[in-house]
Amino acid sequence: MGAVAHTGAVSSPDLVELLRTTGTRDGRLVHLEQIPARPGRTAAWPEWADADVVAGYRRSGVEQPWTHQVQAADAAWHGRHTVIATGTGSGKSLAAWLPVLSAVRAGAAQAASPDGGSIGSYTRRPSTLYLSPTKALAADQLAGLHRLLAAARLRSVRVTTCDGDTPLTERDWARDHADVVLSNPDFLHFSMLPGHRRWQRLLRGLRYVVVDECHAYRGVLGAHVALVLRRLLRLAEHYGATPTVICASATTAEPALTASRLVGVPEEDVVAVTDDAAPAGRRSIALWQPALATGWARSWPGEGVDLTATGPDSEALEDGPRRSATSEAAALLADLVSAGARTLVFVRSRYGAEVIAEQTRRHLREVDGELAARVAAYRGGYLPEERRELERALRSGDLLALATTNALELGVDVAGLDAVIIAGWPGTRVSMWQQAGRAGRAGADGVAVLVASEDPLDGFLVHHPEAIFGSGVEATTFDPANPYVLAPHLCAAAGELPLTAPDLARFGLPDEALLAELARRGLLRRRPNGWFWNFARPERPQDLTDLRGGEARPVQVVEIGTGSVLGTVDGARADATVFPGAVYVHQGRTFVVDALEDEVALVHEDTELAHRTKARSTSSVRIMSTRSQEEWRAGAATVTWSFGDVEVTSHVTGYDKRRLPGMDIIGSYPLEMPERVLRTTAVWWTLSAEACEAAGVGKDALPGALHAAEHASIGLLPLLATCDRWDIGGLSTAVHPQTGQPTVFVHDGYPGGAGFAERGYRAAAQWLQATLDAITACACADGCPSCVQSPKCGNGNSPLDKQGAVKLLRLLLASAG
Repeated sequence: MGAVAHTGAVSSPDLVELLRTTGTRDGRLVHLEQIPARPGRTAAWPEWADADVVAGYRRSGVEQPWTHQVQAADAAWHGRHTVIATGTGSGKSLAAWLPVLSAVRAGAAQAASPDGGSIGSYTRRPSTLYLSPTKALAADQLAGLHRLLAAARLRSVRVTTCDGDTPLTERDWARDHADVVLSNPDFLHFSMLPGHRRWQRLLRGLRYVVVDECHAYRGVLGAHVALVLRRLLRLAEHYGATPTVICASATTAEPALTASRLVGVPEEDVVAVTDDAAPAGRRSIALWQPALATGWARSWPGEGVDLTATGPDSEALEDGPRRSATSEAAALLADLVSAGARTLVFVRSRYGAEVIAEQTRRHLREVDGELAARVAAYRGGYLPEERRELERALRSGDLLALATTNALELGVDVAGLDAVIIAGWPGTRVSMWQQAGRAGRAGADGVAVLVASEDPLDGFLVHHPEAIFGSGVEATTFDPANPYVLAPHLCAAAGELPLTAPDLARFGLPDEALLAELARRGLLRRRPNGWFWNFARPERPQDLTDLRGGEARPVQVVEIGTGSVLGTVDGARADATVFPGAVYVHQGRTFVVDALEDEVALVHEDTELAHRTKARSTSSVRIMSTRSQEEWRAGAATVTWSFGDVEVTSHVTGYDKRRLPGMDIIGSYPLEMPERVLRTTAVWWTLSAEACEAAGVGKDALPGALHAAEHASIGLLPLLATCDRWDIGGLSTAVHPQTGQPTVFVHDGYPGGAGFAERGYRAAAQWLQATLDAITACACADGCPSCVQSPKCGNGNSPLDKQGAVKLLRLLLASAG
């Protein structure tokens, strides 16, 4: 919707040739996957579609819709919950806005009829609530809607955004007048649903709920959002509405199942539209390894696998230390910008986004100072007005390139891009395809480059393209029935309306046991006509949980000289990013942190800095209590399985100064920072070092074997716990100070626990067998992302011993009997 015309100066085939020329001579271009173009398939506009809305689309350049758009829009118009899961840039917005705006127009026509002059008809005028995972996406959709309505010459359709940044006067207007309100699940949870009586008009007429980018709701966040949606639908029904939910998703496995879990209906009640009929230009995806670091010869033996091996079964090995992914991405971006290509660079960290933008500008100043000014960074922590201006500049072509975190992975309209660089594996194939799909939108050709980071997982992937292109995308996993997540939402729901017997099924409750437990703890009160929130308590029920799972509040970054707020940093990451002495980069300006206290980081600007900083930290797991324990025996070996409460402690102990541009360490400095403690639940197993040695895993191999077993078990737990691997963490050690033995922990990454580790404990034998099967079924020799490597390993996937892990897991299963 509202796509910007393509203004790139070069065509994609030219960029492919540029990559070939640049990367072939020194081996940086490892693989080039080319996905052929496909034509689009159109269908006639539905008969029910409002004529003025259709005219608006036609004036915007959409002469006829794609067949998947019509299929999804028609299902939604006829009251079927619908999920459309098609590729990036396939026009999913039209499938939602066509029935939404047609319903608003039909309602307005009815209100204007002789029988439509009553107050009741006004308060039941069809309304729509649009939800997105980010404020940027909601703002982008609002801009697209305004363009469509202007093209349709419709001034009577009232649309607005309403979130935590919206002034109170604008919230009042949205409550009283808006036909379409664009918001996010957090605003629903904390404001709209608790204050539902003030939102009666919107809820009474609620015809559609649009859930955009629903694949982003996975793990604990997905469970939270599913329960917020169920609370919303419950209140809408209370006011007499029966809204239809329209979900838009990237291409994922089992989209109907994902949507049904979000809405709380059987899977067969959801229409899934997955056949992408939009045209696509040729897409070229390059797998790229960074250049050798300066001063190293290609003969350096290194570690890992031999990149020069040519046999079909040979493993790919490093042939020397290489440049970082950020440095390589910056050099590539400079080449692409010099060629006139509009480009996005995705990087994992906020700091990385700033570094890439800064290094690219440095490269470009040597060529063209004006080009350097057309490169910027985009990340969380910027002020809202800064983000909006950057989005506008990219759309208009004022900016040629942005280095961004995954903030622009979702459906913000940045059509017309020529290229995408992905600096480091983003963690899932869903994210990789979503990011790569930003290039060549609207049917144009596009180029994407995946630059391997230092992580061995990345090195494996660029040398084994079948691991990326030969496998399907992952399913979105979450569990709304998780009692750790469900309990606070039941309290919030009871605060909105008393819970009654029909609500049990809506929230996935088999009986009233959990409600009774909440009453025993003094949170709810049982009355003859339902379960009520205990209003005698000092807290609000919605404050019992945070959808994003964070406890630490954001830290403001304030410039000492001016008192201006430069941006914010996640509270959980503040110790590692804005510690005293840290270099903080904001849109190319460099600052030094003077103090971090009271949720404020005070900084001063220093334009002469020739270094950057990186924090050093340690982590540990402390067992607080054991709730359950079992002993398994295999001959003389005893394996102890435990489940209980733990404290996961992370501690920033110091930082390194790294000289630009090579990032060589020029000094290390201690820091006195507080320890950060996550109190959660974990499952762990222990066995003696003697038993490990008897199984063929000696002292030297033990750390790698335990580490590999830990990674594999974390990767397989989602099969049993309906979680996401990013919701859980782990630690392995050859000698734990409390157990005194080799120990592997798998813990929930959520304060108070989320039930995942407990499910692993209760299905231990099944979990172990699935883990062993996954490792032994993998054809690799020494371990890969399909078995024992992890995309989020804090130790760089080292050490890992795949064969040792197999021996330990067989010992564990033998003891399970």
